[in-house]
Amino acid sequence: MGPDVPLLNDYKQEFFLKRFPQTVLGGPRFKLGYCAPPYIYVNQIILFLTPWLWGGVGTLLYQLGVMKDFCTAALSGGLMFVTALALQMTNLYAKQKTVTVERMQIQNTLTDEDEFEFSSCVGSETVKFIIPGKKYIINTVFHSLLAGVLCGLGTWYLLPNRITLLYSNIGGTVVIFVFGWVTICIGEYSLIINTAAETATFQALDTYEITALMRPFYIFVFIAVDLAHRLLVMFLISAGTAIASYFIPSPLGVILFMTGFGFILSLNLSEIGFAFKHTMISHLASSKSKNAHRGLRIQFGWREFIFYVTVLTFALTEAGLLHQFAGSSSFSQGSPQAIASYILILLLVMMWILREIQRVYLFGVFRNPFYPKDVRTVAVFMEKQRRLMKVGVVRRILLTLVSPFAMIAFLSLDHSLQNLHSVSVSIGFTRMFRMVWQNTENALLDMVVVSAAQMLAFNPDLWWNRSLDTGIKLLLVGLLRDRLLQFLSKLHFAIAILLTSWTEKKQRRRSSAALIALNLAFFPVLLALVAVSALLSSPLLPLFTLPVFLVGFPRPLRSWPGPAGGSACVCSDTVYYRQLVPGLAAALQSALAAGGLGLSLPGSHYLCRFQDRLMWILVLEKGFTYCGVNIKGLELQETSCHAAEAHRVDEIFEMAFEHQEHTRILSPNPHFGHILTPCTVVPVRLYSDARNVLSGIIDSHENLKHLKDDFVKVLVWMLVQYCYKKSKTWESPGSANKNKQGSFPENQHSGAVKGSRALREEDSFSIDTVEDWTDDSDIFDFEPSSRTRDRKEPGQLGLTPKVHLSIPGSIETQSQDFLQEMSPEDKLNRAVVLGLPAVDKGKQPEVLPCVEFSCSYSELLSIPEEWRTAPVPSSKVSEMRQRFPEEWYHFVLSQLDFFHLKEKPSSLLTDLMKDKALKELYIHGVLSCCFGLFGLDNAVPAPRHVFRAYTGGIPWSAGLDWLTGKPELFQLALKAFRYTFKLMLDKASLGPVENFKELVNYLEEYESDWYIGLVSDLEWQQAVLQEKPYLFSLGHDPSMGIYTGRVLTLQELLVQVGKLNAEAVRGQWANLSWELLYATNDDEERYSIQAHPALLRNLTVQAADPPLGYPVYSSQLLQLPLF
Repeated sequence: MGPDVPLLNDYKQEFFLKRFPQTVLGGPRFKLGYCAPPYIYVNQIILFLTPWLWGGVGTLLYQLGVMKDFCTAALSGGLMFVTALALQMTNLYAKQKTVTVERMQIQNTLTDEDEFEFSSCVGSETVKFIIPGKKYIINTVFHSLLAGVLCGLGTWYLLPNRITLLYSNIGGTVVIFVFGWVTICIGEYSLIINTAAETATFQALDTYEITALMRPFYIFVFIAVDLAHRLLVMFLISAGTAIASYFIPSPLGVILFMTGFGFILSLNLSEIGFAFKHTMISHLASSKSKNAHRGLRIQFGWREFIFYVTVLTFALTEAGLLHQFAGSSSFSQGSPQAIASYILILLLVMMWILREIQRVYLFGVFRNPFYPKDVRTVAVFMEKQRRLMKVGVVRRILLTLVSPFAMIAFLSLDHSLQNLHSVSVSIGFTRMFRMVWQNTENALLDMVVVSAAQMLAFNPDLWWNRSLDTGIKLLLVGLLRDRLLQFLSKLHFAIAILLTSWTEKKQRRRSSAALIALNLAFFPVLLALVAVSALLSSPLLPLFTLPVFLVGFPRPLRSWPGPAGGSACVCSDTVYYRQLVPGLAAALQSALAAGGLGLSLPGSHYLCRFQDRLMWILVLEKGFTYCGVNIKGLELQETSCHAAEAHRVDEIFEMAFEHQEHTRILSPNPHFGHILTPCTVVPVRLYSDARNVLSGIIDSHENLKHLKDDFVKVLVWMLVQYCYKKSKTWESPGSANKNKQGSFPENQHSGAVKGSRALREEDSFSIDTVEDWTDDSDIFDFEPSSRTRDRKEPGQLGLTPKVHLSIPGSIETQSQDFLQEMSPEDKLNRAVVLGLPAVDKGKQPEVLPCVEFSCSYSELLSIPEEWRTAPVPSSKVSEMRQRFPEEWYHFVLSQLDFFHLKEKPSSLLTDLMKDKALKELYIHGVLSCCFGLFGLDNAVPAPRHVFRAYTGGIPWSAGLDWLTGKPELFQLALKAFRYTFKLMLDKASLGPVENFKELVNYLEEYESDWYIGLVSDLEWQQAVLQEKPYLFSLGHDPSMGIYTGRVLTLQELLVQVGKLNAEAVRGQWANLSWELLYATNDDEERYSIQAHPALLRNLTVQAADPPLGYPVYSSQLLQLPLF
């Protein structure tokens, strides 16, 4: 797509032009998109100005001296309440007059496009169009009451005399009076008439009609400032002081209370509660309940409990002793608190140094000379990082134990806590005693700044020292630090958009030059917008991700409603993320504890990359020795936009981790300014994906020539192993006859039909139903159903059921009871002649003779009888006897141990090898499978036939139809063929098999360590979750005409981790929410979803929560213990 792709298509532009005036005016629809009677617009204007009318009545009575100001407000509010209630009752009456079938009253953006027909000025359709009404009765009353209160307060607030006394200017009074009442009319209309769609929508559906309260809420906030600045603040201060003084009169008690609760609130209370609940259940519940909970991962045990109790005890002891015996002196050059300040400064410097040398770039700018260079393998990386791991342990000790106790000492020695404490002292110090544990690094920085300011300004007459206590100073410094970091991140985001709109050729639009010029001309305005956005902690919203910036709606740091991991676009790729997430979480746990990921705070975003997998990590919460994260997996099927941004991510990581052999010390980051900054690499146990082209192997005549012979050997091994495993359920040879029929039940004909139909799917047409072609009867029945009701089952007549080959086109004379059980598709196949060879159905099937074994233990390895009923000519049986690998057969039998037999002769294996009847059974079994997969032709199979046999999509044949009628045998044959194909690849790449022992080793390795199948198989996903060491799949690219092999290998590999600009992510998500939920711009080729390598725009959109984003995997909240 070119850079000038439309921001909104023509249809959405018209929709947006209708919706935006509604948003500005609070809900009146003056642009409908179709012709409507004039009274529709007149009625809306009257309702819009009704609050001004009742407010004008009250204002007039006040100006004439008839009523006092509060009486005027009550009168206007009462009139507005009655009017609002009457309007809602009118809507309910109009609904009762219409038909019973009604559209559900759910606010839906699509209703903006409905076209109404109006009959009269006050008709039911007119009333329902203008006043949609409320969904709940309680909202009908509550919103009406709120409308009255709003009108009354607005009347009182906008009395002309009050405004004139405030500004002493008649012109200013008129302007404020007019625009003030327009604002109140907008709020009232959205509250009681019709709610407009908001530009900042948090979620798609407004279930409880919260949107209608937004505009009135803002108006109440501005009006309440004049009412509450004296009364409310004074009440809170007085009440807070009284409560604090009454309940905790002692300063020492306050210190201990703040220290204890600050520590407790910084712990992972949800995990502790879960552990306590689990412990109670394990003691009280039955053994069944114990087993049910045994698999849950409990991260809080006795070790953690003892550690936390010990830390809390030392913290309380330290705080109490220091406050009691050393906290009386004020801050001076040699005071105990000043000494604690020097210690804090030293700890801050050490913590910063130890944290930065864990990352590949120092402060994201210069290459870290201590970081390992050219890290590509886990062994080399772990060897080079051994020193950094020791540094990480030292940093963890300083962060977890030393720094909190040093900061508690600084707070406990403060002189502000010696006197009777006030609300400001309680608020400031309570916050800091909690931040000491919950956000140690930022709390350390705040205390160092406050203590440095005190050291540089000892004059007690300064405002900073005279009017503010230490708690409030720390609160202000913390607020300033947080907003300053947000300002810098947002400014970085804004400048990146501004520059890349011109430097990136694919982002350069016709309007880019004009927008850049406007931003440069009004750069102070841009800085002010960024500052306001940072002050409100709101995302900076770039409209359509262009350099047009707005202050977004305040949102949580996570940006989306609902619990983490509540939804994802699950597909076949999801299983790979499900497998790697536990290992990735463990690796992140070590990296976070060591500081390799930098300063991680709630709201921080990280991006991990390995081959075609992209993991998006969001830090949700963090406390003392724990961190809660959400991990998302992005799609593996790369589109052009996804591939362009993923390529840039790979380039950034490669420059940081793999191409550093010849770089200079402290070389600059070549991608400085990008929203992604590389941090470190972490070892994770996951699957590496290797894809190879099999040209020269699968089409080699020599390889295909040996394929059939190898298949016979593999099938013999597979059948022997199968029967041997079955024999372990038998106690003695005499019980074999008893269990034989139960172990190998005769398969029903319906199973054969189902299996063959699945395999013929590519070569046959599909019929959804035949019943649609008939009226009341089935045209494929040979006799009316009434003539077959009393017919007996074949078993009741003592007859042997016939062997059915299910050849489409053949006419079978079978019992009508069986025909009635057949599906319509099979009845159609029986009637439609497809030109296949005729079969003599009059001939009775050959009765299999009873097998007489020379060894009584041969029954344990006997093949089921129904596996020997394939309609194979006797000449082929003789040919198979000559091809049968007798030496291999004897070697396979010699590998059996029969340990499960209590009593066995010493010559058991020799007797089994000499039993010709047993060998004959295996010859028939192998021939049956070869007949099903290859037919009776001895020609070398073509590559296409090999591929279709591997995938189970062989064209229909009589042998295949018989084989699929034995599902268990068919699965064994398919598995043996796949093993044979993998053996062919290994022989072509590793060399020929030297002896039988090596061949058995190959097959045993396939059985234990490999899953050989198809990516689309359910067993493939199960093998990934079970962490099979190796997986192999065969594929075909029809466009290029090549066959490909895919091998997944489970091993510990290095995953690259980088930190994203959190404000860039929040800003793009804010625009995504506005664009989809407000402008409804869901075009898949819209501008704001196109590739932007500098902002990673497409990847950021994917990582948003559904329905706006589409990650293929999203984990629940993962609690990572940093203990």
